[in-house]
Amino acid sequence: MSRILVFLSVLGSLTLAGCASERIVLLPSADGHASAVVVRNDRGEQRLDQPYAANVRRSAFHRVKLSKPEQIQKLYGATLSAQPARANRYMIFFDEGSDALSPASLSEIVLAKTEIDRRVAAEIMVIGHTDRAGSEEVNEALSQRRVEAVRAWLLAAGIAEADIETASRGEREPLVPTADGVADPRNRRVEISVR
Repeated sequence: MSRILVFLSVLGSLTLAGCASERIVLLPSADGHASAVVVRNDRGEQRLDQPYAANVRRSAFHRVKLSKPEQIQKLYGATLSAQPARANRYMIFFDEGSDALSPASLSEIVLAKTEIDRRVAAEIMVIGHTDRAGSEEVNEALSQRRVEAVRAWLLAAGIAEADIETASRGEREPLVPTADGVADPRNRRVEISVR
């Protein structure tokens, strides 16, 4: 009996060792980046780096057979539609030293709320960040205040407290790496991940 493996958005390469009778389907990544899978058995290996299909037998590989997207949808549509939606990220930016939501931030957080409402059981992660101006201690506290401001907005908008996870990173994970003391507005943010 053969098994069917469907790989979605494989980033980088994945090696499968000891494959028996399987059909490998490499789908295009959602973000357009190249993906690949290496299939190995006792007769060698085969690299698949184009979307759609390859057949593998117990002791020898078939040649790579590319399928059309319509064929894959027809064969595996039920499987593909059962997958959870991909995570979406929303960036809420702040003025220097501030934890107040700006009008631009409000429009982005409304988009995040719309996405949360669209999902059946959304997982929400809110992570606060700062730029590298100020001390580590000040930035850690500021990133936490930013997280609390976004969390408070989400709670006021009807999101259950138990559905929101939070973390603050201070200046440790900049979006744009800078030297210490540099005030870069792209690093003053809260990231909301909805999956």
